[in-house]
Amino acid sequence: MMKLSEVACLMMGQSPEGTTYNDKGLGLPFYQGKSDFGDVYPKARIWCSAPIRIAEDGDILMSVRAPVGPTNLAFERCCIGRGLASIRPIAKLIERDYLWYFLKFAQPALVEKGQGSTFEAISGSDLSQLDVILPDISTQRLIAANLKSQLTTLEQARTAAQLQLTELTNLANAIIRQSVEQPDTAPAKLGDVLDEVKKGVGKTWANYPVLGATRAGLALAKEPVGKIPERYKPVLHGTVFYNPMRIMIGSIAMVDEFDTPGITSPDYVALRGKEGLVDSRWFYYWLRSPYGVSCIASLARGAVRERMLFNRLAEGNIELPSYTVQVTAAKALAELKPMRSAIEKQLAEINLLPGKILAKAFEIEA
Repeated sequence: MMKLSEVACLMMGQSPEGTTYNDKGLGLPFYQGKSDFGDVYPKARIWCSAPIRIAEDGDILMSVRAPVGPTNLAFERCCIGRGLASIRPIAKLIERDYLWYFLKFAQPALVEKGQGSTFEAISGSDLSQLDVILPDISTQRLIAANLKSQLTTLEQARTAAQLQLTELTNLANAIIRQSVEQPDTAPAKLGDVLDEVKKGVGKTWANYPVLGATRAGLALAKEPVGKIPERYKPVLHGTVFYNPMRIMIGSIAMVDEFDTPGITSPDYVALRGKEGLVDSRWFYYWLRSPYGVSCIASLARGAVRERMLFNRLAEGNIELPSYTVQVTAAKALAELKPMRSAIEKQLAEINLLPGKILAKAFEIEA
């Protein structure tokens, strides 16, 4: 073992004066945190004409403020702000790629060090004291080469799974489009064909899981019930609900017939299609399709995080197929759910493998 400061030169970032930034490509590209990290290399959105802390091509860049730990490689000379640290390996002691992979492996320990403060961060002194496992250079090269091969294969598998999810989304949109293009489709106001769920679940709230809506759809809520759990809305089979502050980015969910019913925050909007007019599953996929996105955008008033309650959504227009066409489309859409679940499970397993592979490489039990 050696300390990180013994095998690499560390430099904590420092943000320049605000007047030195530009979006014209003048000066050096400026990075200051995880949000600047691309898939392989950082992606510059702004530049700095008077940089204070400069990282060189090939330096390892690490996020030292929330979220702590993620790393990337500088591919050109750049300026780094307070959210990043630059780590430059000492060539005679440690291989750059070996150290990069080791820092990825050490990320959980770094995150733990960064916890406990109001704003999660790790100090330069904590980073410098990180213990690094240090075999000889030839072994480092072998480990790095093996890891590169294995992690590249995993990334290919992840990309393939994500592509499958995209294709399923495209298929769902195609089913919605085909139903809307039927000759018996007629215009309607959303408020005329949907019913809002307003009444709280009451004293039986403890019998249900708390559900939330994410970009991916239905999920268990991260937060426990609030002070008045009786006001939480029941979301039973056939209920569509959304976060009124995040509907613009697709935080919409539905409790389908094969999902466990639950309750959701009283701040959420919950609704159901009127019997014989709107099939709730069809409407859920419509709301997440380009048709729904366009409708939501037409109702927005410009604010990124505005509240879109039911009374606003009710003003929207919809081209509504006959109920029979909706039900037929909904049956086809139902067949996509188990396929999506299987791919998402596979993707979750793939996402766990890098940590296990890194742990094995550095002879630490996963």
